[in-house]
Amino acid sequence: MSVQRLGYFGIEASDVDAWRSYATTRLGAMEASASAGTARFRLDSRAWRFQVAPGTSDDIAFAGYEVDTENELLAIKQRLKDFGVKVTTESAELAAERGVLGLISCTDPTDTRVEIYYGGTELFEKPFASPTGVSGFRTEDQGMGHYVLAVPDVGEALDFYIQGLGFHLSDIIDWQVNPEVAARVYFLHCNGRHHTLALASLPGGKKLHHFMLETISLDDVGLAYDRCVEDEAVVMTLGRHTNDHMVSFYGGTPSGFAVEFGWGARVVQPGWSVVRYDSISTWGHKFVARP
Repeated sequence: MSVQRLGYFGIEASDVDAWRSYATTRLGAMEASASAGTARFRLDSRAWRFQVAPGTSDDIAFAGYEVDTENELLAIKQRLKDFGVKVTTESAELAAERGVLGLISCTDPTDTRVEIYYGGTELFEKPFASPTGVSGFRTEDQGMGHYVLAVPDVGEALDFYIQGLGFHLSDIIDWQVNPEVAARVYFLHCNGRHHTLALASLPGGKKLHHFMLETISLDDVGLAYDRCVEDEAVVMTLGRHTNDHMVSFYGGTPSGFAVEFGWGARVVQPGWSVVRYDSISTWGHKFVARP
């Protein structure tokens, strides 16, 4: 028994209004209803996929992983307890605030809050409509996307996510970030998405390196790239990754980490073999120098 997909994601930000503008006008997400001071955003028929709440860290606040049934939630709870993780069964009030039927939580070795739930809220009667005309985001059985965590102890983090939450290793990239910095990045999947989570010891001072949204059209990526070029918000140029084959670019966010905006990733199939790569991209993904 494992978690089945990344269902939602939380960010703590010093400027929520800047995120409202960024998420809608650059990423094409649809703003959803939320409590006072907090912004939530839709990517599909779910009531929300990521939220931005006031705070000083400008970093990840929590990640919410979905399972399909209450019995599977109980199985994950027991799996975590067997692995030695303290698990909290959250209150009905917090479950209602998240819009789910059942909710448990724990913390990973980086002290990042992890929530597991079942029964997310659908808004099928209120279709997703992107304010920038994004044709759609790839979610459904693959979840809302992926994210990359900078961790001080990769081995400890891998144990938690593989042994505790049931992730599987997809592959490894030895990334030469720049002439002075090299990192081994571990990519993990829990469904057909090539990776829902990646772990590495990375510089930068934040736990969250980036999170990724995948569109259903290459044109959506090109149009978003043009918007970010106009605003001088591109961090890494268009490129294609070696391992998941995604065509994407990276944009800077109001909180200082990046968002990857991509299309065309391949799917993990039965019989998948773990391999390693010497390069993160086959072409592109060049860092953009700032004046």
